[in-house]
Amino acid sequence: MPVLAIDAGTTGVTALIVNEDGRIDGRGYREFAQHFPEPGWVEHVPEEIWQATLAACRIALDRSGTAPSCVGITNQRETAVVWDTRTLAAPRPAIVWQDRRTAGLCARLREAGHEPRVAELTGLRLDPYFTGSKFAWMAEHDPRSWEEVTGGRAVVGTVDSYLVARMTGGARHVTDPSNASRTLLYDLEAGGWSPELCELFGVPESALPEIVPNHGEIGRTDPESFLGLDLPISGMAGDQQAALFGQTCFTPGDVKCTYGTGSFILINTGNEIVRSQAGLLTTVAWQTPSGEITYALEGSIFVTGAAVQWLRDGLGLIATAPESEALARTVPDSGGVVFVPALTGLGAPHWDPDARGSVFGITRGTTRGHLARATLEAIAFEVRDVVEVMTGAAGLKMPALKADGGASGNDLLMQFQADQLGTPVERPAIQETTALGAAFLAGLGSGVWSSAGELRATWDLQRRFEPGRRDDAAYARWLKAVDRARSWA
Repeated sequence: MPVLAIDAGTTGVTALIVNEDGRIDGRGYREFAQHFPEPGWVEHVPEEIWQATLAACRIALDRSGTAPSCVGITNQRETAVVWDTRTLAAPRPAIVWQDRRTAGLCARLREAGHEPRVAELTGLRLDPYFTGSKFAWMAEHDPRSWEEVTGGRAVVGTVDSYLVARMTGGARHVTDPSNASRTLLYDLEAGGWSPELCELFGVPESALPEIVPNHGEIGRTDPESFLGLDLPISGMAGDQQAALFGQTCFTPGDVKCTYGTGSFILINTGNEIVRSQAGLLTTVAWQTPSGEITYALEGSIFVTGAAVQWLRDGLGLIATAPESEALARTVPDSGGVVFVPALTGLGAPHWDPDARGSVFGITRGTTRGHLARATLEAIAFEVRDVVEVMTGAAGLKMPALKADGGASGNDLLMQFQADQLGTPVERPAIQETTALGAAFLAGLGSGVWSSAGELRATWDLQRRFEPGRRDDAAYARWLKAVDRARSWA
């Protein structure tokens, strides 16, 4: 009984057909456009996400040749979408999680003294990253679209909600707790939308989706809307929580890091809401149909893999991202060069939108190899920053770091990471753990798998990196460089 998993990411949609033994039987991918109408603004056209979803799923289905029994969805989180309840057309572009246009709005709310209460309710902070500030911006700057929302003719949600609406032909307007807990509108203690926060951000609660558990009966695809398929949608989670699930991090203390455009580190904290005073986010990991919620602490690093892309596209130092490893290996160390990849500000644990990318320690002897090596080291340092705060806040010991995402295929980076953490780094055989998590949730929700133990048995180790000597002097230089890159803008 295969599962169709849809991973609607930031730059494209991946679809996988996953068998009962966890193997991938078919794969499809389709990119969609990124739009940058002004500096710091990032937008998507929702219809383009939908068309990419249909195309990726069609490719995966054709390559597999087996009919799936259910569908799971995972998605880029925090992106704000508005769509018409009848036509399902979007009256305006989606505002993407990376978008920084609401920095001023967040600053106003902070200056008005709202941040402590917002943090208490949500486990988050007032930052442009989160969805609520994006909806508030729409209300202020796009009154025509917002009148559709307040008039009940349009609804709002994140990408998961939008995809379910399209797949069910408009029959369902739902989200799950992992996505809801990233909006600044969800009350962690109450486990639902907060009337107080909806009022603060000016979002009508009636326009928000119903919150349903992460697996179970979520909806059913409409054959006329979705490739002729009549299937249960039985699993759903935001991408980072889905990766935590796909890495089978089911025990408190289990940690994963997804090395993508940014890096996202999550630690399972069980049924305890652990709050951080040091820049980490408290979030819902998943909720069972019985209502039991598992929580996580998260460190969100905005630029890691994107720094390697900048070496490729911005500087032309490499032709492909994987070349960064070979180039970095041409030198024994970074030659004292330190790169702070704050290309869109700093996320956890610093949270400084005014920080900017910086390179320190350049001399006449600096080469392309030194810059490539400094870039890989920076990713490892950024993750160490977060993990040290995270394990301290949760009071949990980390047995190993489970790594996934595109940059986890870089052996040199993974060894740097193990050295800096002083902890083994484990890379799974299947590194598309975000989509795998969506498949696991859907299969659990529809009876393909019966338990977490059964899922854990499908997880295979590809390589384990044991920690070697830790270069603490290099890390001290990194902390000094970060301090100098802050508040630059």
